[in-house]
Amino acid sequence: MSWSFLLTSLIVVASPGTGVLYTLAAALTRGSRASVAAAFGCTLGIVPHMIAAMLGLAAVLHTSALAFAALKWCGVAYLLYMSWQALRETGALAVEADIKERSIGRVIVTGFLINILNPKLSIFFLAFLPQFIPADEASMLARMLELSGAFMAMTFVVFVVYGLCAAAVRKRVISRPGVMAWLRRSFAAGFALLGAKLAFAER
Repeated sequence: MSWSFLLTSLIVVASPGTGVLYTLAAALTRGSRASVAAAFGCTLGIVPHMIAAMLGLAAVLHTSALAFAALKWCGVAYLLYMSWQALRETGALAVEADIKERSIGRVIVTGFLINILNPKLSIFFLAFLPQFIPADEASMLARMLELSGAFMAMTFVVFVVYGLCAAAVRKRVISRPGVMAWLRRSFAAGFALLGAKLAFAER
């Protein structure tokens, strides 16, 4: 595994996006356990895209305007729904002092859906991973699994670090209604902007 792959992956993973935003939101509204659950859910959401890339389904998204648009608009709708939830203080982003197991499951599912409904992720795997696999590689599938596993592990670790840092200041934030209201509006705007960005995304 090359240093260029690890460095490029780190830049991609650490760049602010939907998963990072959701993990931060979960940390500030529900605490450290929820931030780890959000990171796990977002990481889990990478698996279908990885499988799609390996089976060639990502190529269908890349070549079929209809398939790409269908998944894209589902993703846009879900991000706008997340934006609405953030404003209403409901769902997976509701502030809770005592997090129940059912709540943790909901956080994971939400993180999973956020990533699985992003068609750009499948195309990213289709275009990104092959660049780091030698043309004369004997076992292409095993190599792809190795690189995908490393990418997912890095995603989980980076998201957890983001989340735990945010959770560390949670008590100070939720004790100030004005700050919490400002953050909710910021998260809602963030999800809406990411939805708009996805809406204008091209194959």
